[in-house]
Amino acid sequence: MHFLYEAAVLLGAAIIAVPLFQRLGLGSILGYLAAGLILGPSVTGFIAEPETVLHFAEFGVVMLLFIIGLELEPSRLWAMRKRLFGLGVLQLLGCAALLMPLGLTLGLSVEVSVLLGLILALSSTAFALQVLNEHHQLPSPHGQAAFAILLFQDLALLPLFAGEIAVTSEDSWLAVLRGVGCVVAAIVFGRLVFPRVLAVVARSAVHEVFTASALFMVLGMALVMEWAGLSMALGAFLGGVLLADTVYRHELEANIEPFKGLLLGLFFIAVGMSVDLALVFDNLLWVLGITFGLLIAKMSIIAGVGLVARLPWTELPRLATVIAQGGEFAFVLLTAAVSAEVFDQRIASLCIAAVTLSMALTPFLYRAGERFGARFRETRAYDGDFGDDSPPVLIAGLGRFGQMVARMLKTQDINFTALDPNIRQVEFIRRFGSRIYYADATRLDLLRAAGAEQARVLVIAVDDADTANTIARLAKLHFPQLKVFARARNRHHAWLLMEIGVDGVVRETFPASLEMSAEVLKGLGYPSSNAMDAVRTFRDFDIRLFQDSYEHRHDEETLVANEKAAMAELQSLFQKELGGRPLRDGTPGVERTEPEVP
Repeated sequence: MHFLYEAAVLLGAAIIAVPLFQRLGLGSILGYLAAGLILGPSVTGFIAEPETVLHFAEFGVVMLLFIIGLELEPSRLWAMRKRLFGLGVLQLLGCAALLMPLGLTLGLSVEVSVLLGLILALSSTAFALQVLNEHHQLPSPHGQAAFAILLFQDLALLPLFAGEIAVTSEDSWLAVLRGVGCVVAAIVFGRLVFPRVLAVVARSAVHEVFTASALFMVLGMALVMEWAGLSMALGAFLGGVLLADTVYRHELEANIEPFKGLLLGLFFIAVGMSVDLALVFDNLLWVLGITFGLLIAKMSIIAGVGLVARLPWTELPRLATVIAQGGEFAFVLLTAAVSAEVFDQRIASLCIAAVTLSMALTPFLYRAGERFGARFRETRAYDGDFGDDSPPVLIAGLGRFGQMVARMLKTQDINFTALDPNIRQVEFIRRFGSRIYYADATRLDLLRAAGAEQARVLVIAVDDADTANTIARLAKLHFPQLKVFARARNRHHAWLLMEIGVDGVVRETFPASLEMSAEVLKGLGYPSSNAMDAVRTFRDFDIRLFQDSYEHRHDEETLVANEKAAMAELQSLFQKELGGRPLRDGTPGVERTEPEVP
């Protein structure tokens, strides 16, 4: 009952703290840390032994690495090997060299100072990935660089430090062989055996057993690697990579995700509980000095690594701040160093407090890095020379939507000029010979310089609705000869563009959703001709409804009433045009025929 009582309080604290901190704009991580600090020995003392919770919660990091592994097919992992090892080695050795003086300042020998520098050079995979995910920046250049560095640490350093292999013992070769043998056995099991087990479980159609299988894979690989003297995190990551190219990848990820999220939150709570406020206040200057020395040294080296990787200047502050904190494995390694009498408990406690404080500062540092990086966007002036010739088509925004239009124009040998305010996008697309310029289409002078007065058509393909509206107003006011075709985010945005006077509006998801609907109907057994007829009828009807509703666009009640009446009319239309043949459930519509069985 005592365990259940503690679990209930921990969950309740998370339910209160995390939404509150999210509402304040501080992020979920600080919410977990604050909850742990309040529940820990330093404040209320509700949890007297946070080490027990931390040891259990480390499975959240293990599961996180399993899910990361699921996202990395072996071919993709091999493709990023240069970035993985190049950036990882530079970050590790550079940070360790710059952090070594901290150990000398604390009175440690040179050898022990190097060890301390390597420990502090590790970053927190859990904290960094959580921050990147909350800001939706993991696919960005700095997100991918940070991921490569963190992955190198998990692959190369954790087995070295967290493992139990003692290279100076008499049985060292036997221990090494045991580790290598376990890795080979895990690869064989993960590639040849476990996918067949999952196939059997999937055919049973018992969802909870599939969930149990996913948990078994994670825990089994982690425990085997720990027995071999390697890290549990490495085992879980390896298991994820081995299953990344199987048909069960997404199902496994969906089953593990809830457990990962809860345990990772518990891990952050345990980190907060481990903070010794009495020690921090008694040695405040030391803790602050180690913390800021750690952050400054790592940010300097990581920014240099970003330069070597040729990241844009806007990305460097973000990369430097997102992985500048200490890592969660520092707690384990520092404790192990005390047990081995490498250095005393006071130094370990000061470093643990500094690592925890650096984690707590990560969300604030990353926001500062984002703001600082944004300043570099104005370091390059917009293009002003667009050439002498003026193609008949202007495209504002060359993202995914605009690129499709541009490619179609190319197939018809129609020249165009594209404007985009994303310098990375511009430099990338220019490699393919496209006529694209670094310019903001909301500026009248740049539109005029790009040839809007001579062009015949303007295609507005930008993502942001307000930006699209601004460009449309400028074009209709200053270039009346232009035919303007615009991408609309939704129905209401399309109506607003029609108010401005654009010549053609395309709702960005409308054609794709119709195409998907046709595929769904065919997948349900409809003949292709019937599916296409149904979609075509619905498309024509919806376009007419969209146009008829334009005059009532500001009257919500009328819109709702018209929508209900339209649905009834559409059902009646299907009955008349398609003979009223019922579906199996009795709904009027296209006659359904069963798919042929070969």
